[in-house]
Amino acid sequence: MDILKKIEMYREDEQRLKWEGTFREYLEIIKEKPWVAQSAHSRVYNMIKDSGIEEIEGKRKYKFFDHQLFGLEDALERLVEEYFHPAAKRLDVRKRILLLMGPVSGGKSTLVTILKRGLENYTLSERGAVFAIKGCPMHEDPLHLIPIHLREDFFKEYGIRIEGNLSPLNLMRLEQEYGGRIEDVLVERIFLSEDKRVGIGTFSPSDPKSQDIADLTGSIDFSTIAEFGSESDPRAYRFDGELNKANRGMMEFQEMLKCDEKFLWHLLSLTQEGNFKAGRFALISADELIVAHTNETEYRSFISNKKNEALHSRIIVMPVPYNLRVTEEERIYDKMINESDVSDVHIAPHTLKVAAMFTILTRLKEPKRGDIDLVKKMRLYDGESVEGFNPIDVNELRKEYNDEGMSGIDPRYVINRISSTIIRKEIPSINALDVLRALKEGLNQHASISNEDRERYLNFISVARKQYDDIAKKEVQKAFVYSYEESAKTLMDNYLDNVEAYCNKNKLRDLLTGEEMSPDEKLMRSIEEQIGISENAKKAFREEILIRISAYARKGKRFDYNSHERLREAIQKKLFADLKDVVKITTSSKTPDEQHLKKINDVVARLIDDHGYNSTSANDLLRYVGSLLNR
Repeated sequence: MDILKKIEMYREDEQRLKWEGTFREYLEIIKEKPWVAQSAHSRVYNMIKDSGIEEIEGKRKYKFFDHQLFGLEDALERLVEEYFHPAAKRLDVRKRILLLMGPVSGGKSTLVTILKRGLENYTLSERGAVFAIKGCPMHEDPLHLIPIHLREDFFKEYGIRIEGNLSPLNLMRLEQEYGGRIEDVLVERIFLSEDKRVGIGTFSPSDPKSQDIADLTGSIDFSTIAEFGSESDPRAYRFDGELNKANRGMMEFQEMLKCDEKFLWHLLSLTQEGNFKAGRFALISADELIVAHTNETEYRSFISNKKNEALHSRIIVMPVPYNLRVTEEERIYDKMINESDVSDVHIAPHTLKVAAMFTILTRLKEPKRGDIDLVKKMRLYDGESVEGFNPIDVNELRKEYNDEGMSGIDPRYVINRISSTIIRKEIPSINALDVLRALKEGLNQHASISNEDRERYLNFISVARKQYDDIAKKEVQKAFVYSYEESAKTLMDNYLDNVEAYCNKNKLRDLLTGEEMSPDEKLMRSIEEQIGISENAKKAFREEILIRISAYARKGKRFDYNSHERLREAIQKKLFADLKDVVKITTSSKTPDEQHLKKINDVVARLIDDHGYNSTSANDLLRYVGSLLNR
C-alpha cells in the first residue's frame, strides 16, 4: 500500500476516535464504561495486562515487552507485580517514585520508552480512552468538577473514587465561562503523545545555574499581566512545565539523582499528596506516574546523604540488571544489527552466540559451589541441560548473589566492536574469530575497565574461543556425516542393544546369520572412552543408561538421541573420531585431488544449504577446523 494512503487512513482513524460533549454526556460514558475514569497507574497496568500474560514454569511473562526487551523477564515480572499492579489497586506504592537502577546500556531507558510508546498507542484503543476538560493545558480529569462534599454520593452511584481538586484555571473558567454549571462544561477525548506534550513529559538535568524550576512547574506570562492585572490570575500563568504536561500519563526523570535539589523537592508532595506548588496558586493536583532511572553509583551516593532521606522514603527501587542468558543476548545483538545500515553483511552462524558467551561470562559471579564452574553456570542459566544438575540447582545459583548482572560488559560495547569489524574488514562476511579478535583489541581501549578486570576478560575471551572450537568441530562434523542424525541414531541404537544385553547378561542375535553373539565390548568402549568413562566406571554408566530408558518407558516416552546429554556427546565424538582423518586430509591439502575436492564442495554446499553459511564463511570454517585437527 502507498505510504501516503496509509498516512491518510491513520488520519481518518484518529478523526473517527475524536469525541466532544458536555460533562453530562461524559457521565453517561463512564456509567457504561467505568474504566474510562481509571488513574494513570491503573492505565499503565491495564495496558501491560491487556497485551497478554503467559505462565511459564510458574513465572509470568508479559507479552507487552516481547521483541523489545530480552532476558529481563524476572525484573519485568517484579516491576509489574510489585509496583504497577498494587499501584493500579490504589495501594500506597502509587505514592512512590519508580526508580529503575541498573548498569549502563542495561535497558532502563528502553523500558521507559516502551512504556511511553505503549501509552500513546493504548489511548487510541477503547480500553485506554482518556477524556479531559476541553481547553485545559493540563488535560485535567473532568471528574475534578464534582464538588468534594458530593464525592461520597458519586462513589455510591458510580463506584468510582475521585482524587484531586480542580485547578485554578478551570475553577475560574467554570465560573466565568459556564456560570458554575458543571454539567455544561465541555469534555473531549485526548490522545497521549510525547511529541505533542499531551500526558507524557520528559525532564533531563542540565546546568543547575541555568536550568529554571519553570521547566517543571510552568511560569508566569509577563506579557499578559497588564491584561489580567495580577500575577496570581491563572490566565497569566503558563501551565507548560513538564509536571503540568505529564498529567494523566507519565513523567520520565532522566538521571533523576543528578538533578539539583530544588527540582526534587516538588516530588515530595506530588508523590505523597498528588499535587505540587506552582506560582501564587493553591496546590495543583496531578495524576501521573513518575519514572526515573539512574546507575548504582549515583544511587549509593544519593542514599548516603542524610538530606535525601525524605525523598528516599518516597522511592521504590527496581533493579534492572544485565541479561544473563546467552540466547537472549544474541537476540539483543541481532536486533541492534538489524536496525543498523550493516544488516546486509553476512554474519556467520554462531558468531553472535560466541560474542554473547563472552559477554555473559563477564557478568556472572563465581559460583560458591565447588562442583560447578562459570561455563556450566552460563549453560544452566541459558536453560541447557547439564548432566548432574536440575532446575532446583539453578534456583539455588540465582540466590547466591543479589547483585549478579549489575556489572560486566554492556551490549553497546560488543555491538561497537562488531561494527568496527564489519567496517574494517570490508568484505560481506564476518565470523566468530573476527569478533573475538575485535573484542580483545577493544579491551585495551576501554578506559573504564580496570587492569584486574581486563585480565579476567581476556581469560573469558579464551574460554569463549574454546567453546567456539567445540562448536566449529561439531558443525563440520555434521556437514561431513551424510544424514548425520540418522547415522547418530543408528550408532546409538546399536550401543543401546549391546548395553541392554550386557546389563541383563543376555546374548545378541545377528540379523543376517541368526547366530547368537556376546555384547560388542569393543564398540561400547569406543563410545564410552570419548567422554572419559573408565574401565571401572563402565558398568555403572551402562546401568544408569538402562535405568534412564526404563524411566522414560514408564512415562510413555521414547528414549532417543537427545535423552541423555553425555551419551549424545559420546556418540557425536565417536562419529567425529571416525571421520577425523578424512576431515584433516580434505581441509589441509593444498592441492586436493578430485575426490577430495568433490568432498570439500559437498561439505561447503551442505554448510550453505543446511546451516546458514555463505561461501566465504563456510570455507573459513573448514580451514579453521582443519587447522584445529592438525595441531
